Amino acid sequence: MSTLLEVSGVSVSFDGFKAINNLSFQIAERELRAVIGPNGAGKTTFMDIITGKTRPDEGRVTYGDKGASLLSMSESRIAQAGVGRKFQRPTVFEDQSVADNLMMALKKARGPFSVLAFRPDEEDHAKIAKLAEEIGLSGALHRKSGELSHGQKQWLEIGMLLAQEPRLLLVDEPAAGMTPTEREHTTDILREAARTRAVVVVEHDMEFVRRLNCKVTVLHEGSVLAEGSIDYVTKNEKVIDVYLGR
Repeated sequence: MSTLLEVSGVSVSFDGFKAINNLSFQIAERELRAVIGPNGAGKTTFMDIITGKTRPDEGRVTYGDKGASLLSMSESRIAQAGVGRKFQRPTVFEDQSVADNLMMALKKARGPFSVLAFRPDEEDHAKIAKLAEEIGLSGALHRKSGELSHGQKQWLEIGMLLAQEPRLLLVDEPAAGMTPTEREHTTDILREAARTRAVVVVEHDMEFVRRLNCKVTVLHEGSVLAEGSIDYVTKNEKVIDVYLGR
């Protein structure tokens, strides 16, 4: 598979603290990747750089078939290019139904006149039904989003991002606050999503990462400490030293 995103030699400092230190990372089309690491490892800054929220001091971040530089794009242009990001806390329109949330997120022209003139057609409704099935909310389409459980709100927000048809999906700690059953279903959603796009999951729950059954990148002090299967990284002496504080 061809490389979709490549981060090369990226560093960034905040008030003298090097949050990212000569970081290199790449992910292919239709690949699922977990990124783990202790607090302060640089996981959030890593995603901020990819999405244009933080500009690095040095390095390259290229994306897509033609290797376009994300560092030359604004946050909105990066999103339009197909990079979607889900933060840890779910952000949905709680007074609107699940169906309305998904409909508002559909990939459409976003000009003011286009938005005002938008009327969903049969194809749009079919897309919503398919998305709801993918995220496990088919039976909740007409419920207000504020009535959903925490886990269901997480699924809805993932569905809203999928509605925008991203090529790269960044998901921050999706399992936080979920029941074991909800975590299992979230695993299924993310693995299915990675069949058609690249998905990067930042997570602390190691059992959740194990269920993802994907390549794992371990960050420490802003650099890649180890990379490989979950079994490989959990047995890696460097990783053990960091997590156990030896």
